[in-house]
Amino acid sequence: MSTFVLLVVTGLGLGALYFLIASGLSLIFGLMDVLNFAHGAFLSIGAYGTWWAAAHLPGAGGDGPGFLLAVAFGVAAGTLAATAVELGVIRPLYGRHREQILVTVGLSLATPALLQAVWGADPLPFPRPELVSGTLPVLGAAIPRDRFLLIVAAAAVLLALKAFGSRTRYGLIVRAGVQDRSMVTALGIDVRTAFTLVFAIGGAAAALAGALGGLYFGVVTPTQGVSLLIFAFIVVVIGGTTSVTGCAVASVAVGLVQQFANYYTVSGLGDIAVVAVLAAVLLTRGGGLVVNAGRTA
Repeated sequence: MSTFVLLVVTGLGLGALYFLIASGLSLIFGLMDVLNFAHGAFLSIGAYGTWWAAAHLPGAGGDGPGFLLAVAFGVAAGTLAATAVELGVIRPLYGRHREQILVTVGLSLATPALLQAVWGADPLPFPRPELVSGTLPVLGAAIPRDRFLLIVAAAAVLLALKAFGSRTRYGLIVRAGVQDRSMVTALGIDVRTAFTLVFAIGGAAAALAGALGGLYFGVVTPTQGVSLLIFAFIVVVIGGTTSVTGCAVASVAVGLVQQFANYYTVSGLGDIAVVAVLAAVLLTRGGGLVVNAGRTA
């Protein structure tokens, strides 16, 4: 029983990490119709920003309020990077998917190389606050405390993104702008600002995933963002590319399947099991688990 509980909770924690990464992807593609392969770069910037701030930023640290300040710095760095990418690279390429893919793939390759040039290729120990260190007993199982933090953070991000897409003026403007940008612009509404805001929110979610992913893995590496981005794309495809809710469901499914497959079969076979789930969904439900009639969050 304790093993089952441990696998379920750790699987949910892993799924929460996948959701934090994939939610930004789903938001940017679902609302803005942009294929963003540079999303992992924002995750890496958030992770390294948090790691750097914990050691060097005045007032920040590896524990307590200092760690919250370090995470805020990392998220701000990832958000700033996403904003700069949207303004400088993506904005001229709306509606041009081929060019979007080429330029974002280039950024996804350049960012790890830059991080490696500055801080080296070796994994760097990530600060771990006392509050999320150790384990918490649940039904006889010793659950790592950081899993609960990931689950709570993912739930909060899900609610915030749902509210943004359906209940805010900017969410409605972006959805209308994707359908008929010229008409919305003719009404005197600045669609460009709304698009930049959505892209920045997606980058912030990825940067938060980088900061909390550092707690999950205990280290940061230059290629961490690229590795996790693969699973984020799988989650987005399984969940339905335009649905944040579907993304959440798929994240839970992928995390649980991966954990149980790795434990009850051979370590590493969980990745193959996830690909098998992806293939099954594509063969039976080509649009993913949740298909929206229109592009919504």
